[in-house]
Amino acid sequence: LTGRDATRAFATGDFTQAGLVDDVSALSPGEMLAIQSWLSFYSDNYDPVGKLVGRFYDENGAPTEALREAEAAIEEAQKFQAESEQRKQQFPPCNSEWSSAKGSRFWCSRQSGGVNRDWTGVPRKLYRPGSRGSHCVCVRTAGPPWGQPDSAEHSDRGDLDNPHLEEYDGCHPLAEQCVLT
Repeated sequence: LTGRDATRAFATGDFTQAGLVDDVSALSPGEMLAIQSWLSFYSDNYDPVGKLVGRFYDENGAPTEALREAEAAIEEAQKFQAESEQRKQQFPPCNSEWSSAKGSRFWCSRQSGGVNRDWTGVPRKLYRPGSRGSHCVCVRTAGPPWGQPDSAEHSDRGDLDNPHLEEYDGCHPLAEQCVLT
């Protein structure tokens, strides 16, 4: 790796000749975050000894347009990650299990989805615009809707009225667990 930029390989894990390249333009947001993590590790633990002339720095050591584009992609990935974390706080994933004898069971607890909180919630299907299918999330059943903590005018139903949610057929609307056979 000495004397060449193989940034892409650190994100993809492809250390073949085809993967040891500097072109990061088609990487996913998650892969760009992996590059950011790698850059942070090296800048925190190693002293720079120079800049490699190529895609990201010119012969004078000045940043190129490709570097600015990569930095913008990393910034977008960080925003996406923050939004995703916020959604997980609002709608933590349900606990779930499946067996051939009992079918599927979804339930909510104060720690389900790895999100510690002061409410339990009820299982619901969450549909995200632009995504296919749904996944089980825990939904607050009391208080104001997410993002409106100071709202005095609300129906005290938490996020139950969110239009991207759907109840599980055959489950009580306020049950903390749902069994589907």
